[in-house]
Amino acid sequence: MSVEIALTSTEIRARFLDYFASKGHVKVPSSSLVPRNDPTVMLTTAGMQQMIPYFLGRETPPGSRLTSSQKCFRTTDIDIVGNERTLTFFEMLGNFSVGDYFKREAITFAWEFLTQVIKLPAQRLHPTVHPEDDEAPRYWNEIAGYPDEAIVRLEDNWWGPPGASGPCGPDSEIYYDRGVEHGCGRADCKPGCDCERFLEIWNLVFMQFFQDRDGGRTPLPKTNIDTGMGLERLSMVVQGKESVFDTDIFRAIIDHFAQLTGKTYGQETRVDTSLRVIADHARALVFLAADGVLPSNEGRGYIFRRVLRRAVRHGKLLGLDQPFLSIAADTVIKLMGDYYTELRTQRDRIVDVLSLEEKKFSQTLNTGLQLLTSLLSDLRQKEISVIPGTEVFKLYDSHGFPVELTQEIASEQGFTIDAAGFEQAMQQQQERSRAASNFAQADHETNLDEVLQRIGPTKFTGYQGIAGTGKVVALFVDGREVESISAPQQALAILDATPFYAESGGQIGDRGDLLAQAGVFKVQDTRRPVKGLYVHYGEIAEGYLRVGDSVQAEVISQRREDTMRNHSATHLLHKALRDLLGTQVEQRGSLVEPERLRFDFSSQRGLTTDELAQIDAQVNRWIRADYPVDTTIMPIQEALATGAMALFGEKYDDLVRVVSMGSSTELCGGTHCASTGQIGLYLTVQETSVAAGIRRIEALTGRAAEAYLRRRSALVDSLAARLQVQTDTLEARVEQMQHELSTLRKQVAQFMRENAVRQVETLVLQGQELSGVTIIATSVDVPDDKVLREMGEMMRSKLKQPHVVVLAAPLEERIALQVNVEPSLTKRGLHAGKIAAAVGQKLGGKGGGRPDVAQGGGKNKAELGAALDLVTQFVRENLQ
Repeated sequence: MSVEIALTSTEIRARFLDYFASKGHVKVPSSSLVPRNDPTVMLTTAGMQQMIPYFLGRETPPGSRLTSSQKCFRTTDIDIVGNERTLTFFEMLGNFSVGDYFKREAITFAWEFLTQVIKLPAQRLHPTVHPEDDEAPRYWNEIAGYPDEAIVRLEDNWWGPPGASGPCGPDSEIYYDRGVEHGCGRADCKPGCDCERFLEIWNLVFMQFFQDRDGGRTPLPKTNIDTGMGLERLSMVVQGKESVFDTDIFRAIIDHFAQLTGKTYGQETRVDTSLRVIADHARALVFLAADGVLPSNEGRGYIFRRVLRRAVRHGKLLGLDQPFLSIAADTVIKLMGDYYTELRTQRDRIVDVLSLEEKKFSQTLNTGLQLLTSLLSDLRQKEISVIPGTEVFKLYDSHGFPVELTQEIASEQGFTIDAAGFEQAMQQQQERSRAASNFAQADHETNLDEVLQRIGPTKFTGYQGIAGTGKVVALFVDGREVESISAPQQALAILDATPFYAESGGQIGDRGDLLAQAGVFKVQDTRRPVKGLYVHYGEIAEGYLRVGDSVQAEVISQRREDTMRNHSATHLLHKALRDLLGTQVEQRGSLVEPERLRFDFSSQRGLTTDELAQIDAQVNRWIRADYPVDTTIMPIQEALATGAMALFGEKYDDLVRVVSMGSSTELCGGTHCASTGQIGLYLTVQETSVAAGIRRIEALTGRAAEAYLRRRSALVDSLAARLQVQTDTLEARVEQMQHELSTLRKQVAQFMRENAVRQVETLVLQGQELSGVTIIATSVDVPDDKVLREMGEMMRSKLKQPHVVVLAAPLEERIALQVNVEPSLTKRGLHAGKIAAAVGQKLGGKGGGRPDVAQGGGKNKAELGAALDLVTQFVRENLQ
């Protein structure tokens, strides 16, 4: 049954917002599809998401009553979009109360809007409530006249908490009766039934409890209201349509593409499915692109890419061999740009992003479809219904054909894929990649020389700041110059001008982002493989980058600032060393990075603790003096004549950059602080030798030095607390403990020796006689190898007759052996080293030594008895 009034979706949205504005609600613009300050979700999925900070009291709302039409995107059902109901992108109409009104008012507003504003027949509306909610049924009776028995109780009418704990409460849903012709025919058919008769159009959530982790609920100090109603579904009801795709929201797109392909919507299921996919996905892509989402291989960028590829494939099924998404985008922008004005202002960017990605994927799709069609034909002939994982991976890895597209096409033709086999092939490939290299780009100097000759040197703007604009003049992938790159390719990017410092003079290269209209390039390193050419090494994380694109180049500011502190401190350190040790000190190398500085210098001796303290004190005095850091460009000879220090062995141009701070003047092309005070703090942490006549100092500045001192201070506090003393008496307490420990060790050692003597006195009486030789092979209790050896010597001195002594001592995870053979027996065929070897081997280890004294051991404690039994056997077999 069609509803008499036929409002457009635009009119329905306007009436909803205007109605709630008349009830004191503040109209809130839709938030972005990219959630603000919420890393737990990739995309905005509900109208209440932007209201969460208000509900939690973290932010002050613009009013206690709010209303909005929120852009939403849900990813769970992407693969089934194309049926008559499922959408990815939709608009959610909502009204919200932040501690203002509650159930009565929410139900009143909903009833008035549906029956009086958009004039839905009251007899077709049916509310449901939670079984434990006694208030909502009473209000539905008072406001709308529903008898209690007409109100359906559903266990599903409960919202939250969103996590293990948090706000929650019952909700009340409003269903629209589409008529018995849509029903299941059962007498008990009612809202909540799985059939198509009752369509849920509005959900009123009553946040009134806080649920703890144990499931206990307590009333919230302030109750809140959150409602949500899909504009597309409401439009379907108001306009009397069978499907959301029959409403004015979608029909303009569907009819346009039906005409473009010479098809008629509503006559063929396969055609209808593809037209619905294009209609939904085109809207989704336009809004995603407008909110800054760019195609990539992870996160929301992957969702974008997946939706676009699916749309392109269904376009091809309709016979659209030429790019068409820009046409679809313009249709969407024309339909919705009046309310969502960002669509019009971002139009060029949206079309650019869609066109580039579509063009790139079209060739992949053509190749992949041909290969997949051939593969399915072969499998069908062999009566195999599962596509091997290796074949799925080959399509993905070698031809870029998405696995989810393979799965969808396979399903349409009665096949499944071996997902486990695909994952295994993927893992093997990742292991091969890791073994090869994480990220490596050859410099390809020959190609870069050609670029330099063609475009000239890069203009470096990094002395003036850490951000600037530039134009992409060259791109390289795997050593080949290319016109464009797309996520997630690794590449070299060259600009005509850049603020990124390229690694040189000991200072490492900058990192940051190159932001283009249609892509984001993550710079992982900056180098100058060819003099004059600054090369950005990295990967395109989102979207595309093309030669000719203008980009905003942004260096990671904190990383650059930390590096500048360390570089300026290196100059002060160099000057302090020369002042203290003499002008014979020369810099022999350095490393300047954000975390630390390393300075190599010529010196025939190491620095004393006192000298290091003097160096630190002098550098920090210059830092506190806050000398300005001045730079001047001048001829090399003139610079050297002023006393500027040059790096040993370095080659300089005719014109050089001279950096001065206080009494330090050096030739340097690096980036520096504006004044020495910006270094903050300098701290030497290590001084070592790296080669003959070369010493190395490692030091920290600024934030790193502060963190180092905080860790040291925390360590002192922790030790003082554990030893139950004040920090100023900690050193004395440690000295006292060292003295006590030394005394105790001596006492323990004396006890062990006395215990060893007692064991020896017992053991010498337990020897076994064999052909005039006393054999003692036994386990003993000793703390270490030293006492074990001493026991062997004691046994030797106690036993006057010819003897063989083998002592075994279990020490933690191993057994130690001590073997002593009376010297006269070594001339009769016995050898202590051979005995130790035989016993050690039995213990799973080894042994050896001189004929009269040997050691050994092993870890197989279970064989100790059998190993000691070998001693008597060895003597019997070898004694002459």
